[in-house]
Amino acid sequence: MRYCVSPYLFHRRASREVTVGDPARGGVIIGGVHPVVKQSMLTCDTMDTAECVKQTLELVAVGCQIVRITAPTVKDAANLKNIVVELRARGCLVPIVADIHFKPDAAMEAANWVEMVRINPGNYADSKKFAIKEYTDGDYIAELGRIEEKFTPLVLKLKELNRALRIGTNHGSLSDRIMNRYGDTPLGMVESALEFARICRKHDFHNFKFSMKSSNPKVMIECYRLLAARLDKEGPDWNYPLHLGVTEAGEGEDGRIKSAIGIGSLLCDGLGDTIRVSLTEDSPREIEVCNDLLAQIPKLANAQLPILDLQFPFDPFHFERRATPEVELSDTAKCGGEQTVRVVVTRATFDKVAPKIRPKDDVKPEGIYEDLNLLELDPTQEIKIEDINCDTQLVTVKDGVNLPPITAFRLLIAQLNKLGRRNPILLKDCLAFEASVLEPKIALLRAAVNIGSLLADGIGDAILVRGESGAGMSLRLAYNILQAAGCRSFKTDYVACPSCGRTLFNLQTVTARIKARTEHLKGVKIAIMGCIVNGPGEMADADFGYVGGAPGKINLYVGKTPIKFNIPEAEAVERLVDLIKEHNKWVEPEVASAPS
Repeated sequence: MRYCVSPYLFHRRASREVTVGDPARGGVIIGGVHPVVKQSMLTCDTMDTAECVKQTLELVAVGCQIVRITAPTVKDAANLKNIVVELRARGCLVPIVADIHFKPDAAMEAANWVEMVRINPGNYADSKKFAIKEYTDGDYIAELGRIEEKFTPLVLKLKELNRALRIGTNHGSLSDRIMNRYGDTPLGMVESALEFARICRKHDFHNFKFSMKSSNPKVMIECYRLLAARLDKEGPDWNYPLHLGVTEAGEGEDGRIKSAIGIGSLLCDGLGDTIRVSLTEDSPREIEVCNDLLAQIPKLANAQLPILDLQFPFDPFHFERRATPEVELSDTAKCGGEQTVRVVVTRATFDKVAPKIRPKDDVKPEGIYEDLNLLELDPTQEIKIEDINCDTQLVTVKDGVNLPPITAFRLLIAQLNKLGRRNPILLKDCLAFEASVLEPKIALLRAAVNIGSLLADGIGDAILVRGESGAGMSLRLAYNILQAAGCRSFKTDYVACPSCGRTLFNLQTVTARIKARTEHLKGVKIAIMGCIVNGPGEMADADFGYVGGAPGKINLYVGKTPIKFNIPEAEAVERLVDLIKEHNKWVEPEVASAPS
């Protein structure tokens, strides 16, 4: 199976058109030859009509093309009518999507008023209990029959009213049935979505798109690749559009880096018809990142014909770090083999940051580019066995090669594979410097897409960031990319949802409060979830979880297991700290020395 035409040449995946609303009256066409559509989500209570209208208008003003609103109950779904009526009265024609979890009745009500309904196959007809059960083939078929019975009325209504549907699978909320048969895997996510798609097709309903979201960019990338390949295998009329997003990406640089890795990698391979950057920030900021990211893709995706005819350079459906021998990188660090991915800087950067590095600092240069025993190759030319003396030579792409970094490094790996060479690789975020200095936010996105995409391919033993001109910022960016890609943990890792009408506390305020108490806990992963929808599942690989359980009440988790319930919000952060201490993950923060 293949998920794209070529890993070396950009070719946008051919998808059928899906209409969200009436294009003649402000609706949007996604897929086909239409540009990638930007969308976001409201963060307020759906029953607050005035605030929903206000937030929608603010999103539209910055270029949002589809707005999603949660509808957790039938009452909320019914109020979508008032929101839409008020928006249309103000001349705002943006399509509205109702976000549905658990409540088929809410979906049926919402379909009366909005242009699209999003359902989550993991909980539309199932309540997740984390139950372990063996399903015989007969049991499984019976469960599918039950799901079809619950889902078919919505399909028929959407078809009758000319509405659109998003089948949105989440890594954090797969059903117990899927989990028990497929596990917490990309295959399970894809199968979960395809089950619902088959019901749609059974009733000749095709106005839908898919999404495969995870807070882990590598998992998210694998899921979309597998889905695209499976749809292609199913047949030419299974070419439904794809909505891309890294869910619970967090805030600030970390949220932007995670989103750039996941979304950017797939866009460069030609996948994606709509996108959302999920940030724990005010929603309009998501659209700014969408705009910036989309603007970079033509510069980062290869539009030239590949010069060499080579095999696929990695397994796109199962992450595995490319095996290499261990080599000396510098006097203090090795790379390759079982070593962590290392950070290299230029001599100029080293000279600026070295005087500020303290012995215990985790963020520090581990090699100087100009001092490396490094072989630089041009992968657009045929590489011969005599060009490489041995496998213990660190290799990179030569500066000045006229290809985007992702394509150039994939070509390099393919040529090395062809020769049977396993040399460790130094990744670069850019192969040529632009005449003008990049804005920090653009340098961040480009480096995250280029290096993060390759790390998600399993390629890379050391990395070099040069597109960011600030010495300290470039060093920090390199480490942040490694953390976001799951290659290295040098600080506390946060999985934070972006907030919506289901959220039971102020996510931005609480996230800041939790960070203030825990950001010194190197290697600890904390999930901050506004509600229960994706909480336990997305916390499966987190150490601790802080989840809204009821208004003003917080539940605390260890992994995906709830430990403490209904803690008053005013006490919850300190109780989280107590829980971390109970599990021996706490260390006291260092007290800054007073100036002499």
